[in-house]
Amino acid sequence: MKKLSGLVICGGQSSRMGEDKSLINYNGKPQREYLCELLQPFCEDVFISCNKEQATSILPPYKTIVDDDKYAGVGPMAGLLSAFEKYPDAAFLVVGCDYPFLRKKHLHDLVEARIGLDDAVFFSNPETNMEEPLICIYENNSYHKLLKNFREKKYSLRHFLREANTCMIFPGSVEFLQSVDTIESYHKAKELLVAKLN
Repeated sequence: MKKLSGLVICGGQSSRMGEDKSLINYNGKPQREYLCELLQPFCEDVFISCNKEQATSILPPYKTIVDDDKYAGVGPMAGLLSAFEKYPDAAFLVVGCDYPFLRKKHLHDLVEARIGLDDAVFFSNPETNMEEPLICIYENNSYHKLLKNFREKKYSLRHFLREANTCMIFPGSVEFLQSVDTIESYHKAKELLVAKLN
């Protein structure tokens, strides 16, 4: 199997949140830094996938992969394709920056299910029957299929997972799949995290 590289997806506009979601402090530090540290035990390298504006504020030791202009406006697929373009022999363990309940054990479950023959390994939410494309391993052989989808203007990673040869995991608990991308969901998430500490 290809060695894993970690990719923290941060390049969105965060328009509904009103501030950069990757800088929100849920777990004692900016979320993008927290996720980089979470990925490190499983990955050879870890990168922050970001837009040009964000890149100017990300300093060493954190490494960046900036979204290529030609993928502008296609959502998270831009970060993944930009990463594969820069490291075409890699496989990527991808996490979005808006999952404050994600923990090491969840990434461990993802990595343990990996056999290297699938296009991707991902969690499916048993409550919604929805695929989670931003807590996912994209194997190297998914690169050209993603590129084909891009050329056909199929930009949804969830759509890609439905069509690809994948390994699907049903987690015992779905709390960590909760995506926080509005001010309302942010306040709820903070309350839950504080309650867990007390």
